Amino acid sequence: MHEFLPPRRRGLVVHLTLIALLSLTAGICFWLVFQTPVGPSFAFYAVAFLLTVLPLPVLVYRLYALNRAHYRLDRNTLRLTWGLRVEEVPVSLIEWVRPAQGLVMPLTLPLFRLPGGILGVTRHPDIGEVEFLASETEGLLLVATPQRVYAISPEDPAAFTAAFQRVIEMGSLTSGVMRSEFPSFVVGQAWQNPFARAAWLGGLAANVAALIWVGILIPTTRRVPLGFGPGGTPLEAVPAAQLILLPFLSLVLFGFGWLMGVFFYRRADQHVLSLVLWVSGALTSLFFLFAIYFLVTSPL
Repeated sequence: MHEFLPPRRRGLVVHLTLIALLSLTAGICFWLVFQTPVGPSFAFYAVAFLLTVLPLPVLVYRLYALNRAHYRLDRNTLRLTWGLRVEEVPVSLIEWVRPAQGLVMPLTLPLFRLPGGILGVTRHPDIGEVEFLASETEGLLLVATPQRVYAISPEDPAAFTAAFQRVIEMGSLTSGVMRSEFPSFVVGQAWQNPFARAAWLGGLAANVAALIWVGILIPTTRRVPLGFGPGGTPLEAVPAAQLILLPFLSLVLFGFGWLMGVFFYRRADQHVLSLVLWVSGALTSLFFLFAIYFLVTSPL
């Protein structure tokens, strides 16, 4: 068995830097929202918080995927692994392996790409559909199968090509069939669990209800206390527009818990942990809904 890794150093540096900068910016914007009166500045900081928080799950997953990525070749199978994406191709079905530089017309790269995460599917006029499972554009190898072509980036393309040639010369012992796993497969599998489905729908309903309720309250309410003191008395009232922070924070926490649950659900022995995360996320969203009720009904 031969295992080849993609180049990782540049991708790890880029992803870790972006995650750190976005996390720091999101934290500062979240703090400033509480310190800023209602107006253009308040709206700017709220939008900036959302824009810096939303890309974080994608970057974290891509960092995890890069750290887990590898290409494994044995006498019977080529296994391409990139995060939750797994492709197993029988060696007998591989038509050819060649450098991407040999193409007359260059490959069209995926639109959203970073060093360490060149992922996606494009189409080439000569070779058809190309799926990228690579970290760098330099040294790309193309692996052709009857279904599609895969663009990969082993650290040593020459060594990968030589290993593939040796495997071809030895001959495959089994014919095998292609097997594909996608991240969406885990979501579909979890959806079949009634407890997971109830937690997802319950948490989503609580967050939507909180957003709608706050949207109705803000135009009709001037000021509300945004919390309680140690003795249970309401804190000093703030403009009602700041209530929008509660459903936003609830939605962020619910989304983070949902993603972590999907991550753990890949393994059968961690299904219980995923269910705990999803149920906890739904209950947390419900508690945020109760918090809005107590804040708007408490005496000033």
